[in-house]
Amino acid sequence: MTDKTHWNNIYNKKSPNEVSWYQPTPNISLTLIESLKVNKNDSIIDVGGGASTFVDNLLKKSYEKVTVFDLSENALNHSRKRLNQESEKIVWVVGDITGHKFESKYKVWHDRAVFHFLTTPEHQNKYIENLINFLESKGYLIISTFAEDGPLKCSGLEIVRYSKEELIKKMPDNLNLVQFQKETHISPAGKEQRFNYWVFQKR
Repeated sequence: MTDKTHWNNIYNKKSPNEVSWYQPTPNISLTLIESLKVNKNDSIIDVGGGASTFVDNLLKKSYEKVTVFDLSENALNHSRKRLNQESEKIVWVVGDITGHKFESKYKVWHDRAVFHFLTTPEHQNKYIENLINFLESKGYLIISTFAEDGPLKCSGLEIVRYSKEELIKKMPDNLNLVQFQKETHISPAGKEQRFNYWVFQKR
């Protein structure tokens, strides 16, 4: 996950709607964030948001303080171009989530399909340390990974699949589970990919 060249090459060779994780509208993420009833001016970060349309939909729903974070500048550039002048309302950050130091904390930390690329305990622990350091008290984590019956690889890289209980055990004690659900995502190539979604709240 820390190979910036790999991800920049992905978005050099493919358009955003060709990658396997593409969603025209990220319905589950949007439903989950709206269920939390956070304020429209609360800070939200989309970790690994790259070329995702999640940010477009947050703007449509009048969320005012959105940061999109990704390892690939090429991925972020796709979103900037797509949003045109609306992109000026967004904070865009290129960095490695296992080591980046943010300037502020976030009420909502959203991650669809980043954490499962972290295959070593060292990288997993660094991610979680960053998450805890930069998530507000009473803030929410919305996280999604390949499920226990999901793919073993993505974009040519090994991943770690998580069942409901496996991810709960991975997270620290000061994160309480609020919601859990499953998704069968259909890739642009028509293949099924099974995801799990968790919502945690920080104590």
